[in-house]
Amino acid sequence: MSGTLLAGRRILVTGVLNDASIAFSVARRAQEEGAEVVLSSFGRVMRLTERTARRLPSEPRIVECDVTDPAHLAALPDQVGAPLHGVLHAIAFAPESCLGGNFLDAPWDDVATALHVSAYSFKALAVAVRPLLGPGASVVGLDFDNGRVAWPVYDWMGVAKAALASTARYLARDLGPDGIRVNLVAAGPVRTLAAKSIPGFEEFEAVWDARAPLGWDVRDPEPVARACVALLSDLFPATTGEVVHVDGGFHAMGA
Repeated sequence: MSGTLLAGRRILVTGVLNDASIAFSVARRAQEEGAEVVLSSFGRVMRLTERTARRLPSEPRIVECDVTDPAHLAALPDQVGAPLHGVLHAIAFAPESCLGGNFLDAPWDDVATALHVSAYSFKALAVAVRPLLGPGASVVGLDFDNGRVAWPVYDWMGVAKAALASTARYLARDLGPDGIRVNLVAAGPVRTLAAKSIPGFEEFEAVWDARAPLGWDVRDPEPVARACVALLSDLFPATTGEVVHVDGGFHAMGA
């Protein structure tokens, strides 16, 4: 399938680890819609990104960026180059102590890491590429449930996602005068490499399809990717500070 929704647009996509990742599906869909895609990766996972990038319709350029490293962020604009029309933030991490039922015992240093990587980095990435973005540009992040409720086993990652949602609203406020939109896509559970690393994540999977009125396939990231691509396009020129749920409708059900 090919289209022109992103024709002439350059998109930076973070977080591509393997072809099951949501970021991979976004990159593929963006290319199919005419975008030039640039990937970012760093450190030991760079090799995974390089191998996975070859499975895209067109092998993209990969730049190095650890979003917690100020030097990497400072160098990012020169690495990516102008113009840039969109960014996908698909980055989240929490140490093992912050997940799996350890909410009361997780030490601050580990919690700080979760908040830095999973929430603050959204602001840091957007600010880093701001010189490349012009009016009509779009910054999109991946969320889970908008941090509305407490989930089993999700613990401090849930807190980080709530911080991410708040960060997106403040970014929308401060980047809006430049014509830059900032939105999140709150995805239902998708069986990615990151999800598999969360102890007990199958508890989400077990109930989601049954309660979501449209149903939900944890093995299919395509609906989430399509929403991200739509937000990266110019289809939503006056939408910012929004959280778009792509979860089969689960979030709207009381029981």
